Amino acid sequence: MHYIQEKDIQGLQLPGRLWKKLVGPDDGNCRNMILGVVTFPPGSDPGTHLHEREEEIIYVISGVGETRVGDKVYALAPGVAVFTEPGIEHGVKNTGDQPLVMISVFSPPVRPGSYDKNKDAK
Repeated sequence: MHYIQEKDIQGLQLPGRLWKKLVGPDDGNCRNMILGVVTFPPGSDPGTHLHEREEEIIYVISGVGETRVGDKVYALAPGVAVFTEPGIEHGVKNTGDQPLVMISVFSPPVRPGSYDKNKDAK
């Protein structure tokens, strides 16, 4: 069992976003996934990346933006969920004037930011 409140997590500043791990392999018996909250400030566009082994699910809590998955672009808004298979180029861009806040789940767990191509993105 693991209990945490997002407000108690400092987070990890990654290119174009802040990532807060809520639950992962370091927490009790959670071995096969990692769950976090990611916040993209207005205008953030860290570019695309891919995960060789990990599946990823994002779920938008607030804000607006777009995600590129392969050669397609999809709108992001509260209530939208996106699943991306391993090996598919993808990325998120905040197109609004408010933070874009999402839940992010990876399986198997990934080290946040280890997959970023553009370490200097805004």
